[in-house]
Amino acid sequence: MTNTQPRGDRGPRLDTGTVVRAALELLDEKGLDALSTRAVADRLGVRMNTVLWHVKTKARMLELMADAVVGEIPLDDLPDPWDERVRELARRYRGALLGHRDGASLVVGTYAAEPHTLRFADALVGALLAGGLEERAAAWTTWSIVYFTLGLTQEEQATARHPLDGRLAGAVSETLHPALHRVLGHLDADSFGGRFEFGLSAILARR
Repeated sequence: MTNTQPRGDRGPRLDTGTVVRAALELLDEKGLDALSTRAVADRLGVRMNTVLWHVKTKARMLELMADAVVGEIPLDDLPDPWDERVRELARRYRGALLGHRDGASLVVGTYAAEPHTLRFADALVGALLAGGLEERAAAWTTWSIVYFTLGLTQEEQATARHPLDGRLAGAVSETLHPALHRVLGHLDADSFGGRFEFGLSAILARR
Protein backbone atom coordinates (compact mmCIF):
# COMPACT_ATOMS: atom_id res chain seq x y z
CA MET A 1 0.00 0.00 0.00
CA THR A 2 1.44 3.35 -0.97
CA ASN A 3 1.16 6.36 1.30
CA THR A 4 -1.02 8.43 -1.02
CA GLN A 5 -4.39 9.86 -0.25
CA PRO A 6 -7.58 8.13 -1.39
CA ARG A 7 -8.98 8.81 -4.83
CA GLY A 8 -11.81 11.27 -5.06
CA ASP A 9 -10.51 13.70 -2.43
CA ARG A 10 -10.29 17.10 -4.04
CA GLY A 11 -8.05 18.58 -1.36
CA PRO A 12 -4.29 18.97 -1.64
CA ARG A 13 -2.07 15.90 -1.72
CA LEU A 14 -0.69 15.29 1.75
CA ASP A 15 1.94 13.29 3.52
CA THR A 16 2.05 12.18 7.15
CA GLY A 17 4.37 15.01 8.16
CA THR A 18 1.93 17.61 6.85
CA VAL A 19 -0.91 16.04 8.82
CA VAL A 20 1.16 16.01 12.01
CA ARG A 21 2.23 19.63 11.57
CA ALA A 22 -1.38 20.68 11.05
CA ALA A 23 -2.38 18.76 14.17
CA LEU A 24 0.31 20.52 16.21
CA GLU A 25 -0.86 23.90 14.93
CA LEU A 26 -4.39 23.02 15.98
CA LEU A 27 -3.10 21.89 19.37
CA ASP A 28 -1.35 25.22 19.92
CA GLU A 29 -4.42 27.19 18.91
CA LYS A 30 -7.21 25.26 20.63
CA GLY A 31 -5.68 22.76 23.05
CA LEU A 32 -5.71 19.00 23.38
CA ASP A 33 -9.43 18.69 24.12
CA ALA A 34 -10.29 20.20 20.72
CA LEU A 35 -8.01 17.87 18.80
CA SER A 36 -9.58 15.23 16.54
CA THR A 37 -8.89 13.74 13.15
CA ARG A 38 -11.98 15.54 11.84
CA ALA A 39 -10.73 18.88 13.14
CA VAL A 40 -7.36 18.28 11.47
CA ALA A 41 -9.11 17.37 8.22
CA ASP A 42 -11.17 20.56 8.38
CA ARG A 43 -8.03 22.58 8.93
CA LEU A 44 -6.37 21.01 5.90
CA GLY A 45 -9.50 21.28 3.76
CA VAL A 46 -9.71 17.55 3.08
CA ARG A 47 -12.02 14.72 4.05
CA MET A 48 -11.42 12.85 7.28
CA ASN A 49 -10.60 9.60 5.49
CA THR A 50 -7.63 11.38 3.90
CA VAL A 51 -6.22 12.18 7.34
CA LEU A 52 -6.93 8.63 8.51
CA TRP A 53 -5.14 7.25 5.46
CA HIS A 54 -1.95 8.80 6.82
CA VAL A 55 -2.36 8.41 10.60
CA LYS A 56 -4.83 5.46 10.80
CA THR A 57 -6.36 6.47 14.16
CA LYS A 58 -6.45 9.42 16.53
CA ALA A 59 -4.27 7.49 18.98
CA ARG A 60 -1.66 6.98 16.27
CA MET A 61 -1.84 10.67 15.36
CA LEU A 62 -1.17 11.60 18.97
CA GLU A 63 1.84 9.27 19.05
CA LEU A 64 3.29 10.91 15.97
CA MET A 65 2.61 14.37 17.40
CA ALA A 66 4.33 13.46 20.67
CA ASP A 67 7.35 12.18 18.76
CA ALA A 68 7.44 15.39 16.71
CA VAL A 69 7.49 17.46 19.91
CA VAL A 70 10.42 15.43 21.27
CA GLY A 71 12.05 15.80 17.85
CA GLU A 72 12.31 19.54 18.47
CA ILE A 73 14.91 18.90 21.18
CA PRO A 74 18.42 19.67 19.89
CA LEU A 75 20.93 16.99 20.84
CA ASP A 76 24.05 18.87 19.78
CA ASP A 77 26.33 21.15 21.83
CA LEU A 78 25.75 19.18 25.04
CA PRO A 79 28.13 19.54 28.00
CA ASP A 80 30.86 16.92 28.31
CA PRO A 81 30.46 16.14 32.05
CA TRP A 82 27.80 13.44 32.29
CA ASP A 83 25.76 15.09 35.06
CA GLU A 84 25.59 18.44 33.32
CA ARG A 85 24.65 16.62 30.12
CA VAL A 86 21.75 14.93 31.92
CA ARG A 87 20.58 18.24 33.36
CA GLU A 88 20.75 19.96 30.00
CA LEU A 89 18.84 17.17 28.26
CA ALA A 90 16.12 17.35 30.92
CA ARG A 91 15.93 21.14 30.57
CA ARG A 92 15.59 20.86 26.80
CA TYR A 93 12.90 18.21 27.24
CA ARG A 94 10.93 20.52 29.51
CA GLY A 95 11.43 23.36 27.04
CA ALA A 96 10.02 21.30 24.17
CA LEU A 97 6.95 20.39 26.24
CA LEU A 98 6.39 24.02 27.23
CA GLY A 99 6.77 25.02 23.59
CA HIS A 100 3.32 23.62 22.80
CA ARG A 101 -0.02 24.21 24.45
CA ASP A 102 -0.83 21.09 26.49
CA GLY A 103 2.52 19.68 25.36
CA ALA A 104 3.03 17.64 28.52
CA SER A 105 -0.52 16.26 28.46
CA LEU A 106 -0.02 15.23 24.85
CA VAL A 107 3.21 13.36 25.52
CA VAL A 108 2.17 11.81 28.84
CA GLY A 109 -0.83 10.20 27.16
CA THR A 110 1.22 8.30 24.59
CA TYR A 111 3.79 5.55 24.42
CA ALA A 112 5.72 6.80 21.44
CA ALA A 113 8.39 4.24 20.55
CA GLU A 114 9.26 6.44 17.60
CA PRO A 115 12.58 7.68 16.13
CA HIS A 116 12.84 11.07 17.86
CA THR A 117 11.70 9.75 21.22
CA LEU A 118 14.13 6.82 21.06
CA ARG A 119 16.97 9.11 20.01
CA PHE A 120 16.37 11.40 22.98
CA ALA A 121 16.05 8.47 25.40
CA ASP A 122 19.27 6.98 24.06
CA ALA A 123 21.10 10.26 24.70
CA LEU A 124 19.78 10.44 28.26
CA VAL A 125 20.54 6.80 29.07
CA GLY A 126 23.98 7.18 27.48
CA ALA A 127 24.81 10.15 29.71
CA LEU A 128 23.80 8.21 32.81
CA LEU A 129 25.84 5.18 31.76
CA ALA A 130 28.79 7.48 31.21
CA GLY A 131 28.36 8.58 34.82
CA GLY A 132 28.97 5.04 36.01
CA LEU A 133 25.40 3.88 36.61
CA GLU A 134 24.76 0.21 35.99
CA GLU A 135 22.19 -0.69 33.38
CA ARG A 136 19.09 -0.95 35.56
CA ALA A 137 19.90 2.24 37.46
CA ALA A 138 20.46 4.12 34.20
CA ALA A 139 17.15 2.90 32.77
CA TRP A 140 15.13 3.60 35.90
CA THR A 141 16.74 6.99 36.50
CA THR A 142 15.78 7.91 32.94
CA TRP A 143 12.17 6.97 33.71
CA SER A 144 12.31 9.00 36.92
CA ILE A 145 13.54 12.09 35.10
CA VAL A 146 11.00 11.73 32.29
CA TYR A 147 8.03 11.10 34.60
CA PHE A 148 9.02 13.93 36.93
CA THR A 149 9.43 16.36 34.06
CA LEU A 150 6.14 15.36 32.46
CA GLY A 151 4.19 15.61 35.72
CA LEU A 152 5.56 18.95 36.81
CA THR A 153 5.21 20.46 33.34
CA GLN A 154 1.65 19.18 33.05
CA GLU A 155 0.83 20.94 36.32
CA GLU A 156 2.60 24.09 35.16
CA GLN A 157 0.63 24.25 31.92
CA ALA A 158 -2.66 23.51 33.67
CA THR A 159 -1.99 26.27 36.21
CA ALA A 160 -1.23 28.72 33.42
CA ARG A 161 -4.68 28.03 31.92
CA HIS A 162 -6.52 27.97 35.25
CA PRO A 163 -4.76 30.13 37.87
CA LEU A 164 -5.16 28.91 41.43
CA ASP A 165 -6.00 32.42 42.69
CA GLY A 166 -4.96 31.68 46.26
CA ARG A 167 -7.16 28.60 46.59
CA LEU A 168 -4.43 26.56 48.27
CA ALA A 169 -3.72 29.24 50.85
CA GLY A 170 -7.42 29.51 51.55
CA ALA A 171 -7.80 25.76 51.97
CA VAL A 172 -4.83 25.13 54.27
CA SER A 173 -5.62 25.47 57.96
CA GLU A 174 -2.93 26.14 60.55
CA THR A 175 -4.82 23.89 62.94
CA LEU A 176 -5.77 21.04 60.62
CA HIS A 177 -2.71 21.10 58.36
CA PRO A 178 0.16 22.37 60.52
CA ALA A 179 2.94 20.94 58.34
CA LEU A 180 1.45 22.28 55.12
CA HIS A 181 0.82 25.65 56.74
CA ARG A 182 4.45 25.81 57.78
CA VAL A 183 5.72 25.38 54.22
CA LEU A 184 2.88 27.20 52.47
CA GLY A 185 5.15 29.98 51.27
CA HIS A 186 7.11 27.45 49.22
CA LEU A 187 4.09 25.96 47.46
CA ASP A 188 3.28 28.91 45.23
CA ALA A 189 2.47 28.36 41.57
CA ASP A 190 5.24 30.65 40.32
CA SER A 191 8.13 28.43 41.37
CA PHE A 192 8.01 25.76 38.67
CA GLY A 193 11.49 26.53 37.36
CA GLY A 194 13.01 26.27 40.82
CA ARG A 195 11.03 23.15 41.64
CA PHE A 196 12.20 21.54 38.44
CA GLU A 197 15.86 22.17 39.21
CA PHE A 198 15.42 21.00 42.81
CA GLY A 199 13.68 17.79 41.78
CA LEU A 200 16.25 17.05 39.10
CA SER A 201 19.07 17.49 41.62
CA ALA A 202 17.26 15.21 44.07
CA ILE A 203 16.90 12.47 41.47
CA LEU A 204 20.57 12.65 40.48
CA ALA A 205 21.72 12.77 44.10
CA ARG A 206 20.09 9.38 44.69
CA ARG A 207 21.71 7.68 41.76
